[in-house]
Amino acid sequence: MQNLDLLKRLLETPGPSGFESRVARIWATAASDFSSVKHDSHGNIYATIGQDRGYKIMLCGHLDEIGLMISSIDDHGLLRVKELGGWDTQILPGQRVRILGQNGDILSVVGRKPIHLMEGDERSKATKINELWLDTGLPTAEVKRNIRLGDVAVLEQPVLQLDDKLVSKALDNRVGGFIVLEVLRRLSTLPCLHEVIAVATSQEEIGAYGARIAANQLEPTIAIAVDMTYETSQPGIDATDVGEVPFGSGVNISVGAIMNPRLNSMLLEAGQRHNIATTVSVYPTQTGTDADVTAVVGKGVPSAAVSVPIRYMHSPNEMVQISDIEACIDLLVHFILDLSADTDFSRSV
Repeated sequence: MQNLDLLKRLLETPGPSGFESRVARIWATAASDFSSVKHDSHGNIYATIGQDRGYKIMLCGHLDEIGLMISSIDDHGLLRVKELGGWDTQILPGQRVRILGQNGDILSVVGRKPIHLMEGDERSKATKINELWLDTGLPTAEVKRNIRLGDVAVLEQPVLQLDDKLVSKALDNRVGGFIVLEVLRRLSTLPCLHEVIAVATSQEEIGAYGARIAANQLEPTIAIAVDMTYETSQPGIDATDVGEVPFGSGVNISVGAIMNPRLNSMLLEAGQRHNIATTVSVYPTQTGTDADVTAVVGKGVPSAAVSVPIRYMHSPNEMVQISDIEACIDLLVHFILDLSADTDFSRSV
């Protein structure tokens, strides 16, 4: 896959919700090679090609990852935290964590009471966030000098490539941010009839606030959110609930009441025309992506959500297949190139 090194840099860079600036700078620098780039006060980055041509197409992928926020520091220099985004706290004990401190990053580990000292149902009950702490190993005075309440932290995990799979924290959703940027890169060299804005959105994991603000500013003709969906060949996933979405199945398209049916149909038709594999998952009310908010801002924006299958979502070792990323890039490029300037996205009445 082209520009795999860029994706790895995005994955390795800390950027929890509301604190995406480091990873956003990398994304913006890459975008500036082939597009005009601007940012807003909420942390969104906009990369544009073909300004004032045809339709205004918004492609968004959120850059934020789930994280932790320092909530107290005790007399031993141990740090209590609160969740920043949707954690399964069972996976946190024993993890290594990078704290974005006041004078530079500080590494730490997640501590918990040893299992040997647990009694009764303590061993089997679900771990709660208030039973965990971060331990930097540093003297208390140094901890208090370099870390303040409200500082944030992310898991410290290297990127692994296992055959044709990538394993990393933050694949949800640096992959989406990478995809919209690569779509724009390819379109910049092709005869595209439309204005296309790739938006690296902020704060999706805590409410899709960045996408709401971006769509209000842009007032696009259509909006497509790129995110992740559940890979269904892993144990415990009910494909009758979320659809058949195994690795290698290409691009998943979310169908539901809030998504625009004409736009969804056109995405599926583009896949058929260009031999790009697609699957469908049904979300009757909301998709859990940026598309939920872009659909209802302003006067309403015809919106769709396309996704790449992922295993172990919101864990230190999320996993995706590289060919599915490539399929998503291909589908969006072909869809935009095929899109005529007289398409009617209104719903039938």
